[in-house]
Amino acid sequence: MKLVVVTAGLSAPSSSRILADRLTQAVTSQVAGADVDVTFVELRDLAVEIAHNLVTGFPGPALREALDAVAGADGLIAVSPVFSASYSGLFKSFFDVLDKDALTGKPVLVGATGGTPRHSLVLEHAMRPLFAYLRAVVVPTAVYAASQDWGAEGLEQRVERAGGELARLMTGLAAARPAPVEWGDDVIPFERQLAALRAE
Repeated sequence: MKLVVVTAGLSAPSSSRILADRLTQAVTSQVAGADVDVTFVELRDLAVEIAHNLVTGFPGPALREALDAVAGADGLIAVSPVFSASYSGLFKSFFDVLDKDALTGKPVLVGATGGTPRHSLVLEHAMRPLFAYLRAVVVPTAVYAASQDWGAEGLEQRVERAGGELARLMTGLAAARPAPVEWGDDVIPFERQLAALRAE
């Protein structure tokens, strides 16, 4: 099972990456009966390639690898710092160059960090609509962490609840995948049936 974590923090370390790490731990600890392969995508390392892709329409090798990882994930965690009351431009630019169908039906957990609690509605008024437009399945609990939330009561409970929601969605979708069909002698595949009809 593949979990991809996209973070848009600009510093190293960043509060967005710290929140993403906690969310990742909450998800992986609650996935039942499956190993989780986690891939981190740090957008600050891809900023130049993202800008080139916006201008030329062609991703560089590192960006192509990140885009493929997101498209092939069973679940996604996306965390952005808040700039000017919304997600960062770097965060939005990455999802602008992602294939428009890459997130269709994919479970996504969204998170954001900021200096004040007053920006917490960025999750509901900016991030959730973005992923709804991309036809992703956003878990009910989104996690915002202001500066004063670190170490305070409540953040860890929200992280665990959101992680559990994503873990259950990922596990449920993996279990719902149909098993590969192995045709026996007594079963005629559709293509052969269609060929036989056309031959008549």
